[in-house]
Amino acid sequence: MIVAKFNKIKDAIINIFDKKNQLIYVVETNDWIIRWVGEHVVGNLSRSGLIQGRVSTSAAGLKNKIIHFGSINSFLGNGSLKNKKNNKIVLSWFHVVPGDERLKYIAEINERIDLVATSCQATKKELLAAGLRKEKIVVIPLGVDLNDFRVLPSAEKEAIKIKLGLASSRITIGSFQKDGNGWGEGLEPKLIKGPDIFCDVMERLAKKHPLQVLLTGPARGYVKNRLTAAGIPFVHKIFKTQKELNECYNCLDLYLIASRVEGGPEALVESWATAVPVVSTRMGMPADVVRDGENGILAEVNDVAGLAAGAEKILTEQILREKLINNALSEVNKYSWEKLAGQYYEEIYHKLQP
Repeated sequence: MIVAKFNKIKDAIINIFDKKNQLIYVVETNDWIIRWVGEHVVGNLSRSGLIQGRVSTSAAGLKNKIIHFGSINSFLGNGSLKNKKNNKIVLSWFHVVPGDERLKYIAEINERIDLVATSCQATKKELLAAGLRKEKIVVIPLGVDLNDFRVLPSAEKEAIKIKLGLASSRITIGSFQKDGNGWGEGLEPKLIKGPDIFCDVMERLAKKHPLQVLLTGPARGYVKNRLTAAGIPFVHKIFKTQKELNECYNCLDLYLIASRVEGGPEALVESWATAVPVVSTRMGMPADVVRDGENGILAEVNDVAGLAAGAEKILTEQILREKLINNALSEVNKYSWEKLAGQYYEEIYHKLQP
């Protein structure tokens, strides 16, 4: 908490003296998805020369800028922007949770924010139903850095499995997310992420197949306890770099997305880039971009049997597996952050430049 507060003060001071950057992407203090999206967007745009930008944890002290709040929480945490000081304001709102109290700010958002970005049609529909003006919303999917996420040689994959303590004789299923409440052990499940559904599916599959689960991300205590109780082996890897996360993907036979609500997840396109077949619930980005039986397999939200059946097909039908992998690999270039950053510029920032 002290470090986060110090960083916000430091960023506010930098804001005051920043004459170079026209775009400031405001992120939450945690080093997680919101920050990564901002770094990819401003990094690619700055390198392209279209617009100069940087990431900040504070909006204080900014004048005559395009300020992009990377989440509704980062926007609400900077409530002093009542005087816009000639700034143009953008907000990313990736998903709406059931009973979302933040929707009460829609009227204020209509007045104070120039454009709202989201990553899937489901969130757009929710925001419009809550009263967001149609002309304010832009849909741009989440992306993947194709330099960081790629297919590794088979020999290298086997070496990584040994390093991580994964058994070569077992099928490896991945779940790389934060699905516990808070930033501690995560013993209380964050149900919109579907950790209970994920574990239910694992328990079904473990009756037929020798499984092991590879977990990454913080706050995974609920899942770890469920897997332990079911006797399903797992490895929990806390990665420090995108290279390490790419290595984790390259160990997988299957990635399972069991979420009830998502804006993405980025794991979808990261799996595609690393030749890992995906089974997902029909929500978020998968509902928009996964073609069932072509580049992934879909089941309805909360459908444990459907998710397990989809996984079973991938594990037992080699021709289908190869089809899903090849189609996904051929399409994932559309979701490179380099291309999507250009879309952010054309559909958002270029419209707001003086």
